[in-house]
Amino acid sequence: MTLTGGLRRAALTVHVISSVGWLGAVLAFLVVAVTGLTSADGGLVRAAALLMAALGQTVIVPLSLLALASGVLQALGTRWGLLDHSWVVIKLIITAVSVLVLLTFQPGLNALADQAAGWPSPTPAQVAQLRSPAAALHAGGALVGLVTATALSVLKPAGVTPAGQRRQRRAARRS
Repeated sequence: MTLTGGLRRAALTVHVISSVGWLGAVLAFLVVAVTGLTSADGGLVRAAALLMAALGQTVIVPLSLLALASGVLQALGTRWGLLDHSWVVIKLIITAVSVLVLLTFQPGLNALADQAAGWPSPTPAQVAQLRSPAAALHAGGALVGLVTATALSVLKPAGVTPAGQRRQRRAARRS
C-alpha cells in the first residue's frame, strides 16, 4: 500500500502532531513530577500526583498510541518501509518500547492518584508515599527516547537493513 498526495500529507501531519505533542506532554509531565518530588508543600505534592495521572491518562497515552499507529502507517505507506531502513526500525523500537513502558506505568500512577484524591490534606506520611522518583525517571527516559526518535526523523541517517537490501535487489531484478 502506498499513500499518495493528500492522504500521505494528512497522515504525515497526524504523525508529526501526535509525536511532537507526545514529546511536549512528557516534558510538562517531567516538570510536574520534579515539582511534586521536590516541594515541601503537601498540597502541591498531592496536586502533582493528581495532575500526573490526568496528563498520562488523557494526553500522553492517547498521543503515544496515535504516534505509534501513524508512524507504522507512514512507514508502510511510503518509500521508507517499516523494516527497510535502520533509522525507521530504531524509531519503531524506541516508540514501541516507550508505549509499552507507559502502558505498564500508567495504572500505578492512576492508583497513586486515587489515593491522593482521598487525602484532601495529606499527612507527612502520606506526602512521603506520594513522593517517588519513579515518575520523574520514567519521564526523563521517555524524553531522551522521544528526542532521539525526533532527531532520527529529521536526520534520516543512511543505513539499509538486510530486509531492505533484499527488497532493493528484487526491485532491481524486476526493472
